[in-house]
Amino acid sequence: MQSDVVRVDEVMARLDCSMCKAYKIIKSLNNELKKKGYITIAGRVPRSYFEKKCLLMKEG
Repeated sequence: MQSDVVRVDEVMARLDCSMCKAYKIIKSLNNELKKKGYITIAGRVPRSYFEKKCLLMKEG
């Protein structure tokens, strides 16, 4: 079962990027969510938001 959140290791694997870049991406996405009034957790981002923003949504 997939978690509802994505962590740095999955961001690295799915975007083929370094750990540093993955953390920057997560931080950026969390900052966007904070501005919209959502509660965020450092080092984690909601899977649905990550996939939408990175164009990784599966069509179906």
